[in-house]
Amino acid sequence: MEFVYSLYHTHFDERLDGGEDVKLIGVYTSFEKAKAAQERAEKLEGFRDHPECFEISKQRLDQDQWTSGFFTDP
Repeated sequence: MEFVYSLYHTHFDERLDGGEDVKLIGVYTSFEKAKAAQERAEKLEGFRDHPECFEISKQRLDQDQWTSGFFTDP
């Protein structure tokens, strides 16, 4: 296996600090399995109200996904 497929749901919620609400639904061995998980999740409370907020991300195993540093405002 060279790749995995991560299913995320991200939507804006002004009640949260920063506003972005990101949920990792799961990590799957194929796009088809990730899509099937999305179809299941779209029927659940909350998720069904924001079906446009799903994203499937293809990631290569054993490879850094974040290759630069970060900074925060003082």
